[in-house]
Amino acid sequence: MDLTDPTMSRPAAVLHRRHVLRTMAGAAAAALAGGAGVAGAAATPGRQAQPVPATRDLVVVGANPGLQLFDGDAVTAYASTWRVDWSPLGRGTALILWRDGAVHVYGADPELATWLEREFVRFFPEVAGLPWPDPVVVRTPVRLENDLATGMTARAHGVRVHMSDVLDRRTFATDDFPLGEVTHSLSLVLAPCGAGTITVDGYRVPGEIQRGGTPDRPGSSAFTTEAEVWKR
Repeated sequence: MDLTDPTMSRPAAVLHRRHVLRTMAGAAAAALAGGAGVAGAAATPGRQAQPVPATRDLVVVGANPGLQLFDGDAVTAYASTWRVDWSPLGRGTALILWRDGAVHVYGADPELATWLEREFVRFFPEVAGLPWPDPVVVRTPVRLENDLATGMTARAHGVRVHMSDVLDRRTFATDDFPLGEVTHSLSLVLAPCGAGTITVDGYRVPGEIQRGGTPDRPGSSAFTTEAEVWKR
């Protein structure tokens, strides 16, 4: 399946960015087969009328690497890291971490970091079905090093998110990526990674990444991105 094809269905487009990035087996296959998560919610009646793609406003330019850890099919942790080169709230870096039923938001600019959590991350399919309480917001610098050749490392307040062993680099674009009741356009360069860890105060968070896909189009629950553009 060519996931850069703009004619593909909404479930394929939505699940590619998050679930199918890692695997076409296990939890992702269940989500795809059952229409779970945001993809299912997106089709519910009453979703607000959306601007046509050509008239949508630019809202984020940058990169949003993500890393999800599992114990079997159970999610043990999810980290969404951001390098915002442009947004209506300015530029900067942020890290949103879900672990043990709690959400922590890290960033030198708490307004920008909280906006990313509120408008984007809480609606991502990776966190569908997870408890998502009000976040603990920590004002702290987030240092992010991102490289499509080698992977990504983000550090903030004792938290380290690291991914390496880049498996592939490919483009992706869709005009039908719903977040909550609002449909977004998204384009990016994707680099799934073969290794990924999260540590907190030197302690490695339990869980492993999931890998899948095919030799020609590998997937992983650890992936970095570049040239990422969101419109709505």
